[in-house]
Amino acid sequence: MNFFEQLQAATEPQRQDMFSIPIIQDALQGKVITSQYIAFLGQAYHHVKHTVPLLMACGSRLDARHEWLREAIAEYIEEEVGHQEWILSDIRACGGDAEAVRHARPHASTELMVAYAYHQIDRGNPVAFFGMVHVLEGTSTALATHAADTMRSALALPPEAFSYLSSHGSLDLDHVKFFEGLMNRLEDAADREAVVHMARMMYGLYGNVFRSLPRGEQLFAGA
Repeated sequence: MNFFEQLQAATEPQRQDMFSIPIIQDALQGKVITSQYIAFLGQAYHHVKHTVPLLMACGSRLDARHEWLREAIAEYIEEEVGHQEWILSDIRACGGDAEAVRHARPHASTELMVAYAYHQIDRGNPVAFFGMVHVLEGTSTALATHAADTMRSALALPPEAFSYLSSHGSLDLDHVKFFEGLMNRLEDAADREAVVHMARMMYGLYGNVFRSLPRGEQLFAGA
């Protein structure tokens, strides 16, 4: 197996755990309400706004051996700039308060996920960041492919309310292929181990973001 295939195999249990989270299953079956979707978008805003800063931080920490990876990061940055504003536009289209989301604190689970990414870049191996890329891009592609249309029908919201999820999913199909090529160029065992470890951790941390979203009785408790 090439390294990308090894990465997928090594993290499959964590991926399955995350996709078994009840609210993700609800989304895949169209069993969500608008307030839940807005809550998801709110937390997405608070981690997506860090994508470009994280990419910049990763690129700044790479050594000369990884110049080829730094050049790839420059391409990622060009693609990712401004995506957090798409999310705020979607919130407005849902009837939510986008400016309140912009100025709010993220949920602790979102804050911890982002903080862990910065920590690995700053204190560990910056290449580990690509484990986070693997989880977020793979998840957004799966949700966009399997959940966006279902939720759009169930919620009766306009297409403008799904620009982030739909467009990001189609973008990430290309990103996943690009990412696969990058990972297969990683030869150093420490780099590979760092990416696998980060991906395993991120499935848990990102899963906690979904677990934080209101469901069931919480919807009626104002959570």
